[in-house]
Amino acid sequence: MSPEESYDVIVIGAGPAGSTAAKYAATNGASVLLIDKKKNIGTPIQCGGFLPCYEELQELLPRARLPSTLMDIPKNCIHTSTRIHRFISPNLEPKEFEVEANVLDRSRFDKYLVKKAVKAGCDMLVGTRADSIKGDTVSLKGLFGEFDITTKVIIGADGPNSLVARHSGLIERSDDMGRAVALEYELTGADIDKDAVEMYFGRDYAPAGYGWIISQGGDTANIGVGLRRPLCEPGVSVRDYLHRFMYEHPRASPRFKDARITAVISGIVPVGGAPPQTVAGNMIICGDAAGHLIATNGGGIPTAAVGGKIAGETAYDAVSGTCDLMQYDSRWREQMGLEIKTSVYVKRLMDGLMRSDQMMSTSMKMLTTDQMKALQRGRLPDMVKKMLQSLNTGI
Repeated sequence: MSPEESYDVIVIGAGPAGSTAAKYAATNGASVLLIDKKKNIGTPIQCGGFLPCYEELQELLPRARLPSTLMDIPKNCIHTSTRIHRFISPNLEPKEFEVEANVLDRSRFDKYLVKKAVKAGCDMLVGTRADSIKGDTVSLKGLFGEFDITTKVIIGADGPNSLVARHSGLIERSDDMGRAVALEYELTGADIDKDAVEMYFGRDYAPAGYGWIISQGGDTANIGVGLRRPLCEPGVSVRDYLHRFMYEHPRASPRFKDARITAVISGIVPVGGAPPQTVAGNMIICGDAAGHLIATNGGGIPTAAVGGKIAGETAYDAVSGTCDLMQYDSRWREQMGLEIKTSVYVKRLMDGLMRSDQMMSTSMKMLTTDQMKALQRGRLPDMVKKMLQSLNTGI
């Protein structure tokens, strides 16, 4: 297709943040063009699909006005459902609490979100990337040719290596401590607990991060690690850590002796929090591009969707003259800024403990299941804060 010469809003990136932004801008009446460099939306998959149920999300982000797309998820977009979150300490002691959640088929879910945006009235170009941005002109290049499109608002939902974020100066350089690397295998033939999501801690397997096992239903599962390179052993790759976890961990490895790898999933996870500003001129960023993520668990789908909704609504308000685009920054921070900021602080406290397997095991033993769930959500009760600070001082 050939796009129009001008749009009110151009959204770059068609993940949960971008598709949601396009949907809400178009629903309110803006002319919107949504583009994505992928030829097939949702592939390759770059992250897992764990998503707490709607009621859990309301507790996770109590001030956010959640988009409807997080409530009414088609059954064909869900691999399976889980109800338990289980933490395994470095000394192999488990602690668990209830979390009702769905494990999404990310390829189908991302396509579902794009269809919602298109049905709302936006135009869509797949296999197309933003080649350059000059003022109100975006140069596009891809499967359908090369175009210069003028626009009033540019929404960057183009991931942790966002062109929009870099071009606008909102993010100047990469911070390796604020970026985790996630590597995951999809397996068949696994012997796992189908009701539980398991998170494993220990320096030998995921330094300053965690390993995970997530059922996809039946004997299919995801096994992965998320870690930060500056804290890894010299010469040990992310793949090495995943193989240690899958083949050598005393509790996890027996489950995978007959398993076979059917897919490899990898991506960058921005765990360093949001930049000081997320608006510059006619450009705004949301989702991973803006650090919209709960750092303590690496979950970014709900925060991306909320950020996208606010971005789309604010873009429409700005082009219709009812608000200044700068209001986007205060709007998203009002709805989920505290949760994102607190999760980064909690993660930094936990980083100190994770330098010692003994201290990490001790802290997990001392925490109640309610306290553990609060930390996993990125919250920090005063009593837990004092305990963690005391343990960190003792390292």
